[in-house]
Amino acid sequence: MSIVKPTSTGLDLAAEFRHALAGLDLGAAPPLTDHQIEQLLAYVAMLGQWGKTYNLTAVRDPAEMLSLHLLDSLVVRAPLWQHLQGQPAAVLDVGSGGGLPGVVLAITMPQLEVVCVDAVAKKAAFVRQVAAELRLPNLKAEHARVEDLKPKPWQVITSRAFASLHDFVVLTQNLLAPQGVWMAMKGKHPADEITALPEGVSVFHVEQLKVPGLEAERCLVWMRRQQG
Repeated sequence: MSIVKPTSTGLDLAAEFRHALAGLDLGAAPPLTDHQIEQLLAYVAMLGQWGKTYNLTAVRDPAEMLSLHLLDSLVVRAPLWQHLQGQPAAVLDVGSGGGLPGVVLAITMPQLEVVCVDAVAKKAAFVRQVAAELRLPNLKAEHARVEDLKPKPWQVITSRAFASLHDFVVLTQNLLAPQGVWMAMKGKHPADEITALPEGVSVFHVEQLKVPGLEAERCLVWMRRQQG
């Protein structure tokens, strides 16, 4: 049974999304299945339905949500797949808000265990509702400040517009597995933020990203603890 309601608007949005996906760099990651595409579109619909009440996003137009939220999060799937070689991993999405990119990663990479953490209770409740309605057993949500989380060896800690790189790694350094990585989604190349990183943390790659239909600059900053 289709997850997406067969309204004309929904059908138009689905067609637009599939067209945009054709311009998405998949890298070594497998193509999205029809079921995953339906889940992603259902997630956008839920963002729209819950958005006003829960203040999940300033973007209200479903078409804009496709490019500014959905595709903007989907572009990190290929780099993450390459880094993990398609293997299972525990991923922590810090300051996740309405679940970006955590929900998108949980849908499109079911081998991941994804936990979205946010200090706002309503946002964590929304992600839990998404997990329940879309039947995503690999997606969890925590209502907490990230510095209050219990230590766990996360292989990947990610964020999207959460904080400066310095604050991001300082707040989460006790949560990262010994060989784990930080994966920070940024706009323009954050040269000043990279310079301000604390001792013991190094950037090993800055990856330029291309979001279909979006002209704004996007990059992915990969960081890890310095060895030795």
